[in-house]
Amino acid sequence: MTATASWIQKQSLVLLSQQGHAWLLQGPSGLGQYELATSMASAWLCESETALSQGACGHCGSCHALSVHTHADLMVLMPETILLELGWPLSEKAQSEIDNKTRKPSKEIRIEAMRDAIEFSQRTNARGRGKAVLVFPAERMNHVTANALLKTLEEPPGDVKFVLATEAAHQLLPTIRSRCLIHTMAWPSETEAVQWLETQSLSKDDAIALLKAAGGRPDEVLKQRTLGQSMQWWSKFPKAMLAGDASYCSDLPASEVIDALQKLCHDLLMLQTQATLRYFNEADLPKLKVSSAQLTAWFKRLSQAAKTSEHPFNAGLMLEALCTEAREVLNSAI
Repeated sequence: MTATASWIQKQSLVLLSQQGHAWLLQGPSGLGQYELATSMASAWLCESETALSQGACGHCGSCHALSVHTHADLMVLMPETILLELGWPLSEKAQSEIDNKTRKPSKEIRIEAMRDAIEFSQRTNARGRGKAVLVFPAERMNHVTANALLKTLEEPPGDVKFVLATEAAHQLLPTIRSRCLIHTMAWPSETEAVQWLETQSLSKDDAIALLKAAGGRPDEVLKQRTLGQSMQWWSKFPKAMLAGDASYCSDLPASEVIDALQKLCHDLLMLQTQATLRYFNEADLPKLKVSSAQLTAWFKRLSQAAKTSEHPFNAGLMLEALCTEAREVLNSAI
């Protein structure tokens, strides 16, 4: 995000006003867990005397160091794939191993990184404002990594604070959750979200349509835009799948195609029961004679496919299979 959203700022100020050395920010993807965690860490480390009541100033040396990802008193624990995506530096050892192609960037938070974080938490702070450890997405800690964090969470050094952010809190160890103050992410109103998305260079019409497609989650809208989706793309998606047109989504990763198909399946089921549609406009959905049982079975198969969507299958064949199945289901009759 290039500007902090209003609902993130509001939540940050509420949390900063409370005491606690470890926070767990939880909720569905796309609600800004990473942005809220970063906002809190920025305020904890900010040199302004009003940071805890008004948020980080954005101008001091600490805020600048954090903005360029070089703050000596902030440890960021993320999978290496996400560190690279968000522009955070890897450790020298990890960078060397990846540069030398001895291994690929990890999709989990590695135990080596957690050990570095524990050692970091025990050091004296560099700038006099304490230290912060940011963990995102916290569900990417395996049991070994999570257990290594437990002791420090239970008995933290005096000047370190932790903020863990997750999109799947149920995957965390209960002992991790019990050692944190828990905050459930607030959903922005449609008006708030659309106004903010307009500041991110979306037209109002695209913001409204893509916000619906994203289930009301603003961060997901930006992700969709990055993948080339637009109001027009989304509105034509159902008919492209009715035709089994794999080329229509050939630029998308399999996980995104599965997500879009699940949303289509969901709204077709809602249409059959005359319930409110969540992702599509009714005019965009084809008139079908598919049974609810067929749609439900398809949704289950898509959910199963989602579990393996990041595995190294042949992406082209997987896309063809997904779109062929969509065509067969959507063109089947009761």
